[in-house]
Formats: sequence, C-alpha cells, structure tokens
Amino acid sequence: MTIQEKINSLREELNAHNYNYYVLDNATISDFDFDIKLKELEKLEKENPDFFDENSPTQRVGGIVTKNFETTTHQNRMYSLDNSYSKEDLLDWEKRIQKILGTSEIEYTCELKYDGASINLTYEKGKFVKAVTRGDGFQGDDVTQNVKTIRSIPLNLKNDFLSDFEIRGEIILPLDGFRKMNEERAENGEEEYRNPRNTASGSLKLQDSAEVAKRPLDCLLYQVFASERKFNSHFEMLESARKAGFKVPNTMHLATSIEAVFEFVNHWDSKRHDLPYETDGVVIKVNNLQQQEELGYTSKSPRWAIAYKFKADQVATILNEITYQVGRTGAITPVANLKPVQLAGTTVKRASLHNADQIEKLDIRVGDTVFVEKGGEIIPKIIAVDFTKRPQNSLPTMYATHCPECNTALIRNEGDAKHYCPNEFGCAPQITGRIQHFISRKAMNIEGLGAETVDLLRKEGLIENYADLYDLKVEQIIPLERMAEKSAQNMIQGIEKSKEVPFEKVLFALGIRFVGETVAKKLAKHFKSIDNLMVADFETLISVDEIGDRIAQSIIDFSNNLGNIHLMNRLKSYGLQLEVSEKQKENQSNILIGQVFVVSGVFHQMSRDELKKAIEDHGGKVSSSISKKTNFIIAGDNMGPSKLEKAQELGIEIISEKQFIDLIA
Repeated sequence: MTIQEKINSLREELNAHNYNYYVLDNATISDFDFDIKLKELEKLEKENPDFFDENSPTQRVGGIVTKNFETTTHQNRMYSLDNSYSKEDLLDWEKRIQKILGTSEIEYTCELKYDGASINLTYEKGKFVKAVTRGDGFQGDDVTQNVKTIRSIPLNLKNDFLSDFEIRGEIILPLDGFRKMNEERAENGEEEYRNPRNTASGSLKLQDSAEVAKRPLDCLLYQVFASERKFNSHFEMLESARKAGFKVPNTMHLATSIEAVFEFVNHWDSKRHDLPYETDGVVIKVNNLQQQEELGYTSKSPRWAIAYKFKADQVATILNEITYQVGRTGAITPVANLKPVQLAGTTVKRASLHNADQIEKLDIRVGDTVFVEKGGEIIPKIIAVDFTKRPQNSLPTMYATHCPECNTALIRNEGDAKHYCPNEFGCAPQITGRIQHFISRKAMNIEGLGAETVDLLRKEGLIENYADLYDLKVEQIIPLERMAEKSAQNMIQGIEKSKEVPFEKVLFALGIRFVGETVAKKLAKHFKSIDNLMVADFETLISVDEIGDRIAQSIIDFSNNLGNIHLMNRLKSYGLQLEVSEKQKENQSNILIGQVFVVSGVFHQMSRDELKKAIEDHGGKVSSSISKKTNFIIAGDNMGPSKLEKAQELGIEIISEKQFIDLIA
C-alpha cells in the first residue's frame, strides 16, 4: 500500500467511525483506538504535505484563529417561520394553502423545532465548503472553521446524494453536554452558562476553533436547497440526506392529514422533556416539493411551512416600575421593569406592556405580582395579575402624559392604540431612530456605520437628520471615540455608495409611517418619483393597489411637513435616487394594468419568481389563488387538475409561459 493509499484508507475509516458515533450513536471503536489512528494519520499528513486535504478528519480538532468573521450574503434567503399557538391556527393555515393549491390532498412532514443556532451549510461536488450563520436572513457570518469541528457534520458525503447544494439545520448543545460544561465551570469557580441555546450560538463566534472543538456541539438538519431536481418530496430528500451522512432526527414524521399532524403535536407536547436536547415546538411543512414551489413565500415566511409553538413557560414576579420608551416614529411603548426571574433558560428583567389599553385591560399596577411568559418563547410579556397579592395601598396606573425624553405633551389619534410624541425633529430617540432606520440593511445599507455610531455623531452635533450624513468629512469623524482613519474612510465610502441605492429602497428608508418595504415598492412603481408622490392627493393615493386610508393620510402628512420638503431637496442635491432609473423604466410598462394573474406549475424559460416580477413590472397583479377577479392563469407543466377545473368553471383564460412572454414583449 502506498503512502497516499494508507492516508486515504485511514481517512475513510475515521470518517466511518465518526459517523457511527456522532450520527448513529453507535460506537464501533474505543476512544483510545480512535485517538491512536487519528495520531497516525496526523503524522503521515505532516510528513507528506502534498496529500493535504482540508476536509480530513484531522482538521476537526481546530486551531485556526478567526479574528473577524466575514459577512456573507445567502444565496437562498433564510426566511423566518410563521408561528401558530393553537389547533385553530393550524386549521386556518391548511385552509389557506388548500385554496392556493386548489386541492385538499396534501401530505405534511412534521419535525421538532430544535432550539439552537440556525446554520446554512454549502457543499460542492459532495464536499463541505462553507458554513454561514442565519444573521438577518439575507446575510450572515462565515463560521466555516468553527463548524468544521462539529463531528456530526459530514465533510465528505457517503453517497451521490446531490452534487452542489445547501443544507440547513440547527447547531445545538445537548442537555448532557451542557450540564457537564457547567459542572466543570463550577469546579473552576467560573460563572455557569445560562442556557444551551445561547451557549451554542456563542460557541460559533469563538475566535479559536480549537476551543469550539472542545464543546460537545451537535447539528440537526431540516432543509435542503438545490437546483438539481432529484427528489419529489421533502421527506424523501431528508431521508436521502440521512443516508448520505447527515444527522436528520428520526423523530421526523410523514402525516397524510391535519389530524395526523395534531397527533404528532400532542405526542411531543408531553414527551419533549424526554429528549436529549431542547425543543419549543413542531414545524409542519407541505411535503410535495412542487406544491412548496407553487405556494411560494410571503415577504417574511414560506407559505408551505408553519411552526406550532408549545405553550410557553410562566413565572410570577414583582412589577417594580413602569417606564416609557420612544420609537423612531414617536410611538410610546410602556415597559414593565420586573424583579429579575428565570424564565425558559434566561433571566427576565423587562417586559413590554404594549399600550395604555393593555395596562387598563389587565389593571396592571406598580407593586403587583404579575405572571410573565415569553410570547412565542422569545419576547417576555405580562399575561395576568395575581390580585390576591396586590398591596393594600395600590393605586391605578396613570399613563404618561408627556414624552419621557423631551417632555412634549403626548397625542393619541382616534382609532390608534398607541400614544405619540409629536416633536418629530426635536426628540432625540426619534432623530436617532430615523437615521438608524435610514442606514439599515433593508434601506440604504450603509456599510461602516452602525447604530452606536449614529448616536455618537448626533451627540457630537455632527448630524441632526439623515441628510446631514452626506455632509460628513473624514476629518470630522477621526477625532471621535473608537474611530481611526480607516474606519472614517470606510464610513464615508459607505455613505457615498448609498447614492446608488434604487428609489424603492430610498423611499422605504425615509421612514414614512406605515410605509414598509412592500408598500414602498408599490408606491415607487406607481409614482416613479418622490416629486410625483409628494403632490398626490388622497384620492390618487388610495387608488393605488393596497394603499388604504391610513397609509394615504400618513404620506400626505409627511409631504405637507416643511421640514421633510427641505430634507427631500437636500437629498436630491446630494444625488440620491429619488426617482425610478431609466434602466428600470425600460423593463417596466403598464400594459398589464388592472390584470390579475395566477402562476401555476413548473416553468422552463423563466423561474416562478421571475414570472411574478415580470407581471408586476408591467403593471399586473399576482394572486396566489383563483377567483372571479383572476384574468389569466400562466400554466406550466404539472398544473394541478383542481386548479384547471376551477379555471374552466370560471371561464378564466389559460396561457402558456411563451404566450405570456409574447404578451409583454
């Protein structure tokens, strides 16, 4: 046997032992014998550097130090899931997807919702190449070297599962491993870790991968993305991923009806505490991949999946004080300051009280003993008061009448749940909040400038609004705390580059109340420029698709404010994109204005998303389900028979992909 053959043989053998131990939980060799073979491989690799392989079992021990984790854009966005908290919510979800698909014949996969740190793993030609954290769903941090130390993640696949693909999962810290880590820390006189989830997440950002390798991290996989169409169902794809070497939990279940889903939920609601890791619910997915594609996504979540959250843990504690926070729009949020209490693995000190109506409804008072739970086990909220423990000298809560920051009298518009501070241009949190929103990734995406820096620039008197950013000079920034010349230059370059951001994102960045990303796109497409938008009257505004009275009035209020008019003129003078570019106009028209389309089936020349964008770019509207308002159905291969039947019943014209392309040509 040659040296290379010996090295390859040891690698294959050690990979097999790793898989048996960390994935199948079935050790086929003693730890001592494994270490002997690993040391033999390390020696051979060191003596023969020509045979180096970055995915060798020897590379799992870590040792690479990463000082800065590079931010990477996800090839496929990592969406969040819609949550449900009752069987009624699940039934409503099923009705929605049945309507869109035009059929009641839907299979579901049920998977436990693992409580850890989401990760996206990339494989090329069957080899592990990259690991990126979820981040904000659009981009995350490259933590490849740290993730490589997790033994249950295969570095080379066992079979021809897929060639190039992404697979997503949850990095978790099993409960036994977490307890052992805390026992060691207690023995060493160190502070114990609070909970497995945060410890797992924090482990991914440790600078020394050798330290990560010491932690008993695991990775449970739940989703695959690939351009190669090899599988028909989600369940089939994950079963195949398991055979390829991935740790797909065997708790995954195929349900042929929503009743079977309820059985799975009921079973694990009582049995979840027997699991070796934390879980906070069940994820239900449409099993058929073509149906998943047809259902598509909302702006935030896949329509084909939903999370059922188990009932949240509750604790009782004392309400010490009610304070008030001011948001960027001037909205006032009351906050309960609590006697610290442990809840679902974290220490809770504060909880949102939402608004004056909520305080009055629950009759919440300072000094009360209150019941707290985590809404969706994330955001703490007060759900009730223990009136039997109310102090005798208790007084009803009098809601704030003046802004806690600038002392301006608060206002509350009819039909609005919240109070507002009207001092738009003189209230510090509003000023800072608007600028922070302006620079955010979904808006102007200004690199080199963060929330803390914005606050610092305002306090130093260098900015009072977002237009002031474009007057900043490097020499003004360098003297500031924690600023160096390179940081200052990066900030100015980021501000300069933001002048290329398209109009729809600039419009969202302006922070007009009720104008979110989706509304900003519709307004930009319809009015084409900020000038056209700001002179539009109420009737013109509400005639735009999905623009209601509240949004229209908010735009008019913004447009009539002299301060905002002055800001828009300044932004124009700096060269920001305050109108749709000529290039965008070339690819847009109004030839489909007033026409409603449903897209169904599998397509070849354009993807489903490209078809939908083309419809909207030419003035049409995309609907997810067929109704009397539908004008056309663009039908691809394998269009559902029930949809075809409904279209024929309603007399809706069915066109092919080619006919649609000819229509907009």
